[in-house]
Amino acid sequence: MLRITSIAGGLAAASLALAPATGLAQNVQETLDRIDQLQQQATARQRAMNLARNTAVTLNGGLTQYIPAACMFTSGSSGGSCMVGNDSKGFLLRFNGGKPGWQEAGQPPTITTEILISPDGRTVQQLIYNGPAI
Repeated sequence: MLRITSIAGGLAAASLALAPATGLAQNVQETLDRIDQLQQQATARQRAMNLARNTAVTLNGGLTQYIPAACMFTSGSSGGSCMVGNDSKGFLLRFNGGKPGWQEAGQPPTITTEILISPDGRTVQQLIYNGPAI
């Protein structure tokens, strides 16, 4: 009888030991899901910056006529100072530009662009402004 009690006690202890492991596994899966979500957002953010920059270059005459501000060439998750919004509507970018070399020469920008890119970074949702620098 003593032996059966020991086995039963061991099983109870084992099931208690597994309960935190199950919770831990759930937390690990939630963490992995969050990492995946952040990686997808970073990819969409970079894609949105690229699309906004290339759209502005095309609208303003190509690279021989127009260069966006340096913040549009940053990589990484932040989007630099050009990324002014990010919500369910998409990525909102506002940035200046001008003739090639304008920023390096310390000249003021001549054009401001504000553009909304889709949440997946693949589509221009709205060109809000592209005109004289403001």
